[in-house]
Amino acid sequence: MAIQLNHTIVAARDRAAAAEFVAGMLGLKVGAPFGPFLPVETANGVTLDFMDAGSKPIAPQHYAFLVSEEEFDAIFARIKEAGIPYYADPAHQEAGEINHLDGGRGTYFDDPNGHRLEIITRPYGSGG
Repeated sequence: MAIQLNHTIVAARDRAAAAEFVAGMLGLKVGAPFGPFLPVETANGVTLDFMDAGSKPIAPQHYAFLVSEEEFDAIFARIKEAGIPYYADPAHQEAGEINHLDGGRGTYFDDPNGHRLEIITRPYGSGG
């Protein structure tokens, strides 16, 4: 069997709000609860399993999503419509910009829990 990423747990103050935010931005659906988790499944079968962190601090994580050009346009429109700050770089130094690395497009934005989300149209290192 080839090794594949199946799921990852995403800590949140409010798992439902966090799952709805990410699903809404990416044009995905929130799945049925599974134990303490609220899953959002991507097209390649990987799920982001949102879980309430309670009073524990949330360490910001980075989640990158490979999207088509059309999906990028739709997601980017939702980001701008919601007034969410976006950046061309992971350090958040290039505000209000997108990048064109490897001949594609990419941008970073934060979810309400401080996780850094990224959408890219070409994998890094793919050339362009």
